[in-house]
Amino acid sequence: MTSNEHCRATLIPAFSTVSGRMTPGERRFAERLQEKLEQDYLLWYNIPVGIRHLHPDFIILHPLRGIMVLEVKDWTFEQIRQINHDNFTLLMPQGEIQARNPLTQARQYLMEIVNQLQRDRQLVQHSGHFKDKLAFPYSYGVVFPNIRRAALEKVAISEPIVETLLPPHQVICQDEMAPGVDPELFQERLWNLASYHFGEPLTPSQIDRIRWNLFPEIRIDHPPMDSQPVDQPEIPDILRVMNIQQEQLARSIGDGHRVIHGVAGSGKTMILTYRCIHLAKSMQRPILVLCYNVSLAAMLRQRLHAEGVGDKVEIRNIHKWCRDLLRRYNIPPASGNELGGESYFEGMIRLVSENVNNGRIPAGQYGAVLIDEGHDFKPEWYQLVVQMVDPETESLLVLYDDAQSIYEKRSRRSFSFKRVGVKAQGRTTILKINYRNTEEILRVASGFAEDLLKPTEGRDDDLPVLISPETAGRHGPLPQLVMLPSFSQEVKHLARYVRQANELGTPWNEIGIIYRVNFMAEQIQSHFQQEMIPVEWINKGSGGQSYDPSHQSVKLVTMHSSKGLEFPVVCIPGLGFLPNSKAEPEDEARLLYVAMTRAIRELHLTGDRTSAFTRRLKKVIENYGNDESVQG
Repeated sequence: MTSNEHCRATLIPAFSTVSGRMTPGERRFAERLQEKLEQDYLLWYNIPVGIRHLHPDFIILHPLRGIMVLEVKDWTFEQIRQINHDNFTLLMPQGEIQARNPLTQARQYLMEIVNQLQRDRQLVQHSGHFKDKLAFPYSYGVVFPNIRRAALEKVAISEPIVETLLPPHQVICQDEMAPGVDPELFQERLWNLASYHFGEPLTPSQIDRIRWNLFPEIRIDHPPMDSQPVDQPEIPDILRVMNIQQEQLARSIGDGHRVIHGVAGSGKTMILTYRCIHLAKSMQRPILVLCYNVSLAAMLRQRLHAEGVGDKVEIRNIHKWCRDLLRRYNIPPASGNELGGESYFEGMIRLVSENVNNGRIPAGQYGAVLIDEGHDFKPEWYQLVVQMVDPETESLLVLYDDAQSIYEKRSRRSFSFKRVGVKAQGRTTILKINYRNTEEILRVASGFAEDLLKPTEGRDDDLPVLISPETAGRHGPLPQLVMLPSFSQEVKHLARYVRQANELGTPWNEIGIIYRVNFMAEQIQSHFQQEMIPVEWINKGSGGQSYDPSHQSVKLVTMHSSKGLEFPVVCIPGLGFLPNSKAEPEDEARLLYVAMTRAIRELHLTGDRTSAFTRRLKKVIENYGNDESVQG
């Protein structure tokens, strides 16, 4: 990417994914917008807005210039026969037709946007003549890529009504969007759309509020606006939305095999959720979401049900999906003799593969398949799954982070997407920025696992990529490490810590305790129940099937099952028992890295002094210059 491309305005969806469905005039205008505008301009093409899901051709947002709505019409001067406030009469090959006046249409779209945004008290003026009106400019116009300014002015002289219906400052003509036009003149033409300019530039927070209000699908942890009464909006003070890169990527994903390599906390699961919502609204065939982690599957299921598409998307962990397929097609599971040296689950997956190959289980039965935490999938699982995608769409999306691979270390080293049938060459995206963790949490987690996180960028995009995470710059307290002589004392300490966090305003369900060995969970659950602290042991009994993220209880979850989950406050006890003697130290370090990167705001670790991991963490934290964060 050249330095000039870094300064271009951001078009959402990406130009390469929408140019094929643009008209020639829209395509030329989109190119001019990207070429002539700086990077602080945001551009949306044909994205539905508001409760009525209207589709303006272009929405432009700029911190100082506010919002602009533009309609683009590829009409020639000779095709226009008559103009009035509501309609244009056009002479087309099939005869005369009526089309809506594009300037009136753009105004209607703009007023829908304005009315939506004026419901947000943080986007309006609170005093003066324009009280309760937007605190930034808004404007609209029409673009005629095939009509020159001189031709329009000539007809306006003989027919003054044309200038009234198409005011010159609200029209952009062919010669004003030519490739050679000076960028400053092009921008000035856009600025002239607005008849007034006032107020301070929009802040990044206000820009996010505008996006939150206009595009419900990019909201995080909040229901769509159209599920609420129109006359009683409930707009929270603090909003969370996809960042611009995430939104552009989510809206730009098309059919075909695609892989997203993303570090922990880069929004991979959020992008998958958006993609599911989009597909559920546009696709008739069933959609399948697969992951390894049962708790993650439960969380995704609840999230998609909250978005109203849960009944259109089948969400399973890989083993339950295979078991369901065998039942659906009346195929008995393999017996002990047939399994040989395989585990029950390995034998079940092999049996499904055999029956897909012989036609007893139909291949290609899903309109789309999405794989979350794809780094935990074995090669033979991919070979099965790619056969289940409808060959007409080939809609397969794989989300992958090699740093979080905690199963099958040997197979990772020789893994290749191409070998397992994932044809994603040229359709691979890398997300390097971690938006979940504060800089302090990420620095400690990455410092602990630095030997595991040596980046491998630059390899063939057919191979898994190990990416070194970059911080988004959000700050918080440095992770705390408390060293205690016994695990029973750790449990008592944790009870006091989570109670204090709750009393200071953290809801119980925003606290996660991530453990390594079952005896830890047994002691924590028992003591918390004695202390009347609500606790939900996610991995006990149901294996996570009934996991309810919204239930007001502290979540007790294994390191393996924490993958894909996140909590504002994370506690990790029992560091004195790590690394587990039955596992490889490298894999144990990966596990702890995964667990630490589940924390959004606070990370609290406990253990004794004897563990190599405890000593390593102590050194990492102390190197960041805050000895008070290491206690005991």
